[in-house]
Amino acid sequence: KGMPNRTVFAGNPESWPTSTQFGNYSLSAEEEAYHQDFASISFVVIHRDSLLFEKYWEDFGSDSISNSFSMAKSIVGVLTGIAIEKGLIKSVNQPVYEFLPQYGEGLGRTLTIKHLLTMSAGINFDENYINPFAFPAKANYGDNLELLLTNYEVVDAPGKYFDYQSGATQILSAIVAKAGKDQLANLATDWLWKEIGAEHEALWSLDREDGEEKAFCCFNATAKDFARVGKLYKDFGNWNGKQLLDSSYVYEATTYTNLLETDGTPCKRYSYSWWLGEHKGMSFFFMRGIKGQYVMVVPEKDLILVRMGRKRDNGKNWPHPDDVFNYLDMALKMIEE
Repeated sequence: KGMPNRTVFAGNPESWPTSTQFGNYSLSAEEEAYHQDFASISFVVIHRDSLLFEKYWEDFGSDSISNSFSMAKSIVGVLTGIAIEKGLIKSVNQPVYEFLPQYGEGLGRTLTIKHLLTMSAGINFDENYINPFAFPAKANYGDNLELLLTNYEVVDAPGKYFDYQSGATQILSAIVAKAGKDQLANLATDWLWKEIGAEHEALWSLDREDGEEKAFCCFNATAKDFARVGKLYKDFGNWNGKQLLDSSYVYEATTYTNLLETDGTPCKRYSYSWWLGEHKGMSFFFMRGIKGQYVMVVPEKDLILVRMGRKRDNGKNWPHPDDVFNYLDMALKMIEE
């Protein structure tokens, strides 16, 4: 612990309405055992914008905040869309070098905001979670992200291959902060957290005291407040009648891109900082963290579910970890009974 943080403040909190069906559901013994095996700390199901089910484990409760790991990347994607809506970024096609001049030569000149959003930047980041000298470890344990980013450059033509990189989101966050002329957590307060009626303050971890937000990870909030980010995208960027980001941006963010996987097959699992999937004939999109943190949205069922915890069930791990589908099934069962 002991990581320095910056607070993302709540404004006028709105609690989730409680479904008339709330209290009618419990997890089966098998489902409960699964949550125990993978050390869940919260499981929340929102149906038709009302709280249908919530359960917490260990010493966590509805007002406990927990780390989301890479779910934070989706929040940076949301803030990018809001910056575009506010006219602070021209469009997803604006060149990165207009904000960060170090990308002004060679292949860097072709790098756009969209390439960072879709993880197709072609930068030589080494996304390895085991190697202590790879980018994620240096970013997580180092104390100067801005300096760290200067060690990497565009080496492949952007916009062709999906290659998941924490560094791409960190660059994007620097652009959003520059465009908004404020620190990322402050922009998240004003643009997002206060606007979506978050009930609790969130914390964004920093690389050092008064430093830069670790934008690729480390946004800490409650499960029910994370669910609000899912609702915002379910409703195409509209929050209770106010359009916070353009509906076409949200549409693009939650539908397939024309990127390829590195093996040349079409990329069908990621768009603007959100993961995409299909299950039982239904499309869904989701935020995802490395230890099984998820906010999943199934638009055609008007369903949002949040699972926070300490372990992920990787299973086959292609195109998504097995637990994604298991948690989806638990929630779907509740609304189909």
